[in-house]
Amino acid sequence: MSKKISIRVENLSKAYQLGQIGTGTISRDLERWYAKVRGKEDPFLRIGEANDRSTKGDSDIVWSLKDINFEIEQGDAVGIIGRNGAGKSTLLKILSKVTAPTSGKISGRGRIASLLEVGTGFHPELSGRENIFLNGAILGMRKKEIQRKLEEIVDFAGIERYLDTPVKRYSSGMYVRLAFAVAAHLESEILIVDEVLAVGDAEFQKKCLGKMGEVSKGEGRTVLFVSHNMGSVKELCTKSILLTNGYISDYTNTSAVIQKYLKHNIKDSSIWISQQSTNDIALIKQVWITNNSIIANKLFTKKNNYLNIKLDIKDNIMFKTIGFEILTKEDISIFCSHDYDVASQHYTKGIYHLKIPVPENLRPGQYYVNVGTNDTDLSTIEYFQAVIDFEVLGSIEELKDLRPGLIYYPLNWSITKE
Repeated sequence: MSKKISIRVENLSKAYQLGQIGTGTISRDLERWYAKVRGKEDPFLRIGEANDRSTKGDSDIVWSLKDINFEIEQGDAVGIIGRNGAGKSTLLKILSKVTAPTSGKISGRGRIASLLEVGTGFHPELSGRENIFLNGAILGMRKKEIQRKLEEIVDFAGIERYLDTPVKRYSSGMYVRLAFAVAAHLESEILIVDEVLAVGDAEFQKKCLGKMGEVSKGEGRTVLFVSHNMGSVKELCTKSILLTNGYISDYTNTSAVIQKYLKHNIKDSSIWISQQSTNDIALIKQVWITNNSIIANKLFTKKNNYLNIKLDIKDNIMFKTIGFEILTKEDISIFCSHDYDVASQHYTKGIYHLKIPVPENLRPGQYYVNVGTNDTDLSTIEYFQAVIDFEVLGSIEELKDLRPGLIYYPLNWSITKE
């Protein structure tokens, strides 16, 4: 028996105009209006460009999404991945009916609960309890249905003490906790979650992934999940969509999609430089690896290899910690470290150079590095994936050794005859 189609997207496109509203001249505005009255396509959309944020274009029309087609079966958990600006959030907003597509159509079965960004769907002046009932009513649930779920929602969110406090007084973490609990527990057939879960702490993120897996596999509800954490996507989703500059470049099993994403995302240069400011607390400016003090991405020796990070602290109070992770080309995490592994750090405003030894027992092969920073409640400030890659070049003895294992570590056995 074949599964029912939960979401079908056909020839979906979304265009945005850069700069000021309007075409720039009255005659062009009238031409656009006249085309709309006659039911014709906007004449100025035809010259729109693909959504590549890293290049300067000639047109003021940008296609955030272009000719998107896919189907999602009921009960599937599907990841949506891609670089910043690829069109992920735009796609989720269209599916959630927050914004309308420029062209194309969407058909689906059932009610949609979405968690797109901190604050979506909540009224700041209402209490947590009142917002739970408000969200349930928007989804078309009766008051008794919401009351039946209320205790479960409050317990999952862990904010019972603040339940009758206006949500405008909640921290961003509390906000997300309640918003996710409401979206996951109220009876919708489709659950859409953007990367806002990164605001929550690690324990809550793990709890959310478990709940989304339960919703998908146990309750047969459809889940769409956007995240830059490839480990979370791999754990939850069997299939994933890869968006590149507004186009679908792949839609297949999650492992294959992640491999393709990482392959195209890893930088060719030996040094990664941040392209833009993402916050006013702490900025990761540069990341590079040195071998005997020389910038390199091929490591010929096991010793004197260092990961270097240039960090710009903007705020004396909010910044807490910085960390990095080393992964294999198969996206297997083999090592993670934070600055508090050495000692409790107190950062003040200014530029810092962090120099961390690369583990000496990595097997020959290719690796890449993720870096991120956290504020005082350990929620994410910045998180960058695959900022640089490097290759460990082993000796002939190591290359001959085909024993399995993520690290090369010949042990000093003690053997005695009794």
